[in-house]
Amino acid sequence: MVLMPKRVKYRKQQRGRIRGNATRGNTVEFGEWGIQALERGYITARQIEAARVALNRAIGGVGQFWLRIFPHKPVTAKPNETRMGKGKGDVKEWVAVVKPGTIIFELSAVSENLARLAFNRQAHKLPLKVRLVRRKHA
Repeated sequence: MVLMPKRVKYRKQQRGRIRGNATRGNTVEFGEWGIQALERGYITARQIEAARVALNRAIGGVGQFWLRIFPHKPVTAKPNETRMGKGKGDVKEWVAVVKPGTIIFELSAVSENLARLAFNRQAHKLPLKVRLVRRKHA
């Protein structure tokens, strides 16, 4: 099950730059525990799926989790051994743009030890440095 938008207005996007820190999606809203990005970058749909499967297996059907990012950005690539020119390549994969501070996954109804174990397994699947954060009760 690869994550991708059902439909988009434009098939291809320019690359752009990832600047600044996350101002939205940077607090734990739904669960008790969250995994927070410490670096900026792209997380592909395959990496998100691998992290989701690792989390599911680690918690073993206990608790509930939320995925807080979605891969909206298409990344294009030209075929190997193709000469320069002849337009932009076809869409190769979909990525989620992640800024420092973004909460990627949330988890609830589990102990701290289980949360640490689950997020440690997840962190190995992700291309960015992440940390475990706890919800701030106001």
